[in-house]
Amino acid sequence: MFRVPFLIAIALAIAFGGGIWSTLVALDATVGFGAIKLGPWEAFPEVQTAKADPYAKSHRANAGKLIYASAEGLVFTAATDETGARLSGNCSYRLTGHTPPARFWTLFASAPGTAPPSARSDLPRALNSRIVLRDEEGSFDIAISSAARPGNWLAVPAAGSFRLTLTLFDTPTAGSSGLIDLTMPRLEKTGCGNA
Repeated sequence: MFRVPFLIAIALAIAFGGGIWSTLVALDATVGFGAIKLGPWEAFPEVQTAKADPYAKSHRANAGKLIYASAEGLVFTAATDETGARLSGNCSYRLTGHTPPARFWTLFASAPGTAPPSARSDLPRALNSRIVLRDEEGSFDIAISSAARPGNWLAVPAAGSFRLTLTLFDTPTAGSSGLIDLTMPRLEKTGCGNA
């Protein structure tokens, strides 16, 4: 007597639970379609426009993030170095070169799926274009490591993977179609462990 309703209830629970789970996995897997990849750097220039795909809109709503308009800024992320190896807190890296033209830029490291670093940290967990030291040609050399380094140093967690986020504010490249021709800073591994 109760067997058929019980089986129907189990089937509905599996269907709804599986649907919700697969939707959450899809939202965490990607920000959307239309990514531009420049070496290890990746950007989604249409994520903040009316042309954004449904996955991008859902990801934005789920994360509750403020997305910059195309004329305001462009966000690049890097989860790997130039060779394609995942960024790890056990290793040290060098970020060298120039950023694309922008009035102001910020750079920070965070673990995947976590919030940006706290402003109350004693370590330099974020850098920006106004505090980074440069050479005569305007290029910079930033050490990315869990151990302190002289000069430009970005502190990262001592263990686990992390992701770099480079945000260009008030940049002419955000609204142009020449994004693929941009020259991004190089991200090279300098050693792991005690090396």
